Amino acid sequence: MAGDVDTLRDMITDAERVVFFTGAGVSTESGIPDFRSPGGVWDRFKPIYFDDFMSSRESRRETWRRKIETDKTMRKAAPNRGHQAIASLVARGKASAIITQNIDGLHQVSGVPDDKVIELHGNSTYCTCLDCGERHTLEEVIGPFKQDETLPECKSCSSEYVKTATISFGQQMPEGPMRRAQAEAMAADLFIAIGSSLVVYPAAGFPVMAKQNGSKLCILNREPTELDQYADLVLNAEIGPSLGAAVGLN
Repeated sequence: MAGDVDTLRDMITDAERVVFFTGAGVSTESGIPDFRSPGGVWDRFKPIYFDDFMSSRESRRETWRRKIETDKTMRKAAPNRGHQAIASLVARGKASAIITQNIDGLHQVSGVPDDKVIELHGNSTYCTCLDCGERHTLEEVIGPFKQDETLPECKSCSSEYVKTATISFGQQMPEGPMRRAQAEAMAADLFIAIGSSLVVYPAAGFPVMAKQNGSKLCILNREPTELDQYADLVLNAEIGPSLGAAVGLN
């Protein structure tokens, strides 16, 4: 395994434009459960589809109940060595972007500028109005809801359709981030997929897209993935220690 970490270090050193693709495995080392793992959100709760959120006030209430429950864990989380390693490469100008499936905002907390993070599934650390796009803090929404389950209303247009800025089941993937992710995948000369099972499409198509366009591909994940056959390097190891060692973090 030490030899594989050395190989990854050499690949990063030789690259001119590194692009990261991160999944839930990056954040599990911060204490955030993988949504799909045993004991994760989808193991405990049946998903609420976007159409149900839009059509049912009770579905909207249940969405906020679940948000309060999951935040008990998420708000305690801090960036781990994997996040910090990625942030260090962004700061050095070595990594041009992070394409992430995660909604926890930990890349930004680790010091990565917002414009370097492409969030394919949105962000759960704030809310937006689905009618006018106004941004709301969690505090101004969750506080009143905790008192008597009053559904939030948009402070600008009074719409009742305020939700976390995440992509729900059945909701259309965001066009802007998808276009940006495609452009970054096509421009990379080293694409590093980390902590993702690489089974959720269309997001999981970006590593193959990068590889087919001439980029080297590294996959760092605790378990094998279906895309390992396309990779120049596969590391089945703990993410934070491996990536930290590869970028020279103490």
